[in-house]
Amino acid sequence: LRLCAWYLYGEKHRGYALNPVANFHLQNGAVLWRINWLGDSSPRGLAAACGMMVNYRYFLPHAAANSAAYLGSQHIRASQQVLALVAQFQQNSKL
Repeated sequence: LRLCAWYLYGEKHRGYALNPVANFHLQNGAVLWRINWLGDSSPRGLAAACGMMVNYRYFLPHAAANSAAYLGSQHIRASQQVLALVAQFQQNSKL
């Protein structure tokens, strides 16, 4: 989960999220909300993402500002759960 959080939040291509699905949702103003272990236990989900599924949450009053922040300064809005996983990854990673 920590590695997945880092991949979605910290790994960038030209300043934007490396993952194309994350990039799509973040451009549209979503918040990286939750990472669910075994959220997709189908054979395809297990092969493509080790069964993990990500939830993006849209807070409509903030969507335009979130989108502008992401597109303008590559700032990713994320929940405390995701940010805690990112912090744990950074603390324990040797990358």
